[in-house]
Amino acid sequence: MVEAMQGAGVVVTGAGGGIGAALARRFAAEGARVVVNDLDADKVKAVADEIGGIAVAGDASAIVAEARDALGGTVDVYCANAGVGSGGSEAADESVWALAWDVNVMAHVRAAHALLPDWLERGHGRFVSTVSAAGLLTMIGAAPYSVTKHGAYAFAEWLSLTYRHRGVKVHAICPQGVRTDMLEATGSAGDLVLQPTAIEPEAVADALMKGIEEDRFLVLPHPEVAAYYQARAADPDRWMTNMNHLQQKWETAK
Repeated sequence: MVEAMQGAGVVVTGAGGGIGAALARRFAAEGARVVVNDLDADKVKAVADEIGGIAVAGDASAIVAEARDALGGTVDVYCANAGVGSGGSEAADESVWALAWDVNVMAHVRAAHALLPDWLERGHGRFVSTVSAAGLLTMIGAAPYSVTKHGAYAFAEWLSLTYRHRGVKVHAICPQGVRTDMLEATGSAGDLVLQPTAIEPEAVADALMKGIEEDRFLVLPHPEVAAYYQARAADPDRWMTNMNHLQQKWETAK
């Protein structure tokens, strides 16, 4: 059991299924009081009923106040998990780019803006950002997703370096493939890159709990991502060449 989670007020966005539902279940199992959020009210109710949590349906960008009230006035942990897996290239419609930016980045910014005054006054709070290995590396065939997940990682990093001395803890979860509906939607690119090493959502929740116990910013459910990240930083041109080979392999297979 993660002692810090017992009795904590936790909000998980995008928790109607997949990683979010797994996080909500795990926090509840650790003794936390959990607000389950998603746009789909039926899914929210089902997960909340299952774990004895509180259902708060709606846009993740605008539920902090309602979730705080539902938890009796205090949010201890906020999991910015809701996301969209927008594929496409630079030619993707601007509405696709705008939605990816709004959900994958700005929803995190808005939540932090609403949460930080209370956290800084109290001297503690925990922000969990579900990013993706694409935020550290990239993903072929998905420019809007890759770019905005880089943004989500950058914002989490900025939060951590700015406020850690004032008691705010930040965790960035960066898995590769996770067996969810979003993975299924990645199509042939996901089949090539992500499916072979895909893990269950519960493994992501396990990795987060370990990261919380060890007070680590970067949470890697796929440990090999650390080596990829190091290789990318050490020799960017070699990394890009290897990724371009993967791109060519995907184009040939399509």
